[in-house]
Amino acid sequence: MHPQLEAQRFNSCYDFIQALDKCHHQEYYKRVFGLCNNEKDALTKCLHDARLATEREFILKRKEARKELEQKWKKMDEEEYGEEAILKKIIERHHAKISQAKDPK
Repeated sequence: MHPQLEAQRFNSCYDFIQALDKCHHQEYYKRVFGLCNNEKDALTKCLHDARLATEREFILKRKEARKELEQKWKKMDEEEYGEEAILKKIIERHHAKISQAKDPK
């Protein structure tokens, strides 16, 4: 059996794996003439769905981690520049005025 199919994330497809394996072992001509195609198609669909579910979980976890990281950055900015980063905005405006005064157009 393919090593990927042994992975824990494909436990939901175990019945389909067993059905295809049973079909292949029953009689040789079923495998040769494609009589196990229904089982194979069902397994393929199940594996595809399992892969998509794993990807969705990963995306959600990454979004949550990113949100936590942005909250930490915001907290650090607030600790350094005050609430809503008011001091940072004042500094940026001041630098903008200085650069405009040096380079009038």
